[in-house]
Amino acid sequence: MGLIDTHTHLASFVRRDELAVTLQRAREADVEAMITIGTASDDWSLYREIAQAHRGFVDYTVGLHPCSVEANWEDELALLPEFWDGEGVKPVALGECGLDRFHLPKDTIEAEKEFTHQRAAFAAQLVLARNLNCPVVVHSRGAFTETVQMIDESGVDWSRVVFHCFAEGAQEMAELRRRGGWGSFTGIVTYKSAGDVREAAEFQGLDRLMVETDAPYLTPVPLRGKPNEPAYVRHTADFCAELLSVSYEELSANTTKNAREFYGLGKA
Repeated sequence: MGLIDTHTHLASFVRRDELAVTLQRAREADVEAMITIGTASDDWSLYREIAQAHRGFVDYTVGLHPCSVEANWEDELALLPEFWDGEGVKPVALGECGLDRFHLPKDTIEAEKEFTHQRAAFAAQLVLARNLNCPVVVHSRGAFTETVQMIDESGVDWSRVVFHCFAEGAQEMAELRRRGGWGSFTGIVTYKSAGDVREAAEFQGLDRLMVETDAPYLTPVPLRGKPNEPAYVRHTADFCAELLSVSYEELSANTTKNAREFYGLGKA
């Protein structure tokens, strides 16, 4: 059984006219499927087209990333239901959406104004996800407690929530596990300085582990410093197998099973 890269951004490869070779390299690296993640209205239709052209290998999501929340965010969110109601292949989740304090302006007033918009956009997407009863891909950076609180208050089924690029520690992972939520791990887990992230992966355990690249960002060791791509999820998987003292085959079987069940993907 191959790997599933549960979180990648293929738009950058399309812009460089490298999509075909990138997908081929992923197949050669034992990637049997991937999910390309929507961040704003300018990539949603593109990802639907890619998923349509590569059925069974590429799936997609639509959502408004907190760093993409601008003055017209309500107009953008009004477009989301069409992706479930309209023609063409449907998204497998809503997201990524959430809260991000790391990239806020330095000016306190402007930062709070922007964060208020983030909260409103996130709340609206949680309502939509609850109504659709679909999985939710959560982005949380510098705002873990606030993000968890908003999900608690939304009534969204926690078993359908994944915190992508989990970069917190075991204590925060315990909060997710207690609620039934999931964490997905990027190349950060391979970084020497990320001991707390490794502890979180061990705490969550193989039975709930999912792996991702977040390409073109967060390239794993030993390729750190180069642009990331879906093929490199193999390095993260190999590292996690060693971390959890299991074979690569056992890790790939479990992470792929988890991803297919969480996102409702068909069998390869």
